[in-house]
Amino acid sequence: MANPFLHGTVHEAGEDLQAAVRSVPGVYELWESLTPLGRNEFICWVEDAKQTATRQRRIERTCEEISEGKKRPCCWAGCIHRTDKAPSRWQQAVLIDRRGKGGSSAD
Repeated sequence: MANPFLHGTVHEAGEDLQAAVRSVPGVYELWESLTPLGRNEFICWVEDAKQTATRQRRIERTCEEISEGKKRPCCWAGCIHRTDKAPSRWQQAVLIDRRGKGGSSAD
């Protein structure tokens, strides 16, 4: 039986992300070594994709970045869904920008 998949503090990884992380040699072990907040950031970044193609690219990039030793996704403002802290200025700017564009962002 496979080990239970470790999720983030707020988000749970979708089956496609779980399968990708488990399928790339060494990535699952690195995934397990991330903090729950680190895993949460990667999951949130993948879940934030609006299009299937964007989601797939983010899943592939997640595996690459984890393989490179990154602990958080590159160029991501951070999870805005956490309730344990207020959004940062950067996150607030992203939220305001999205509201001005009808609640969506270009992917």
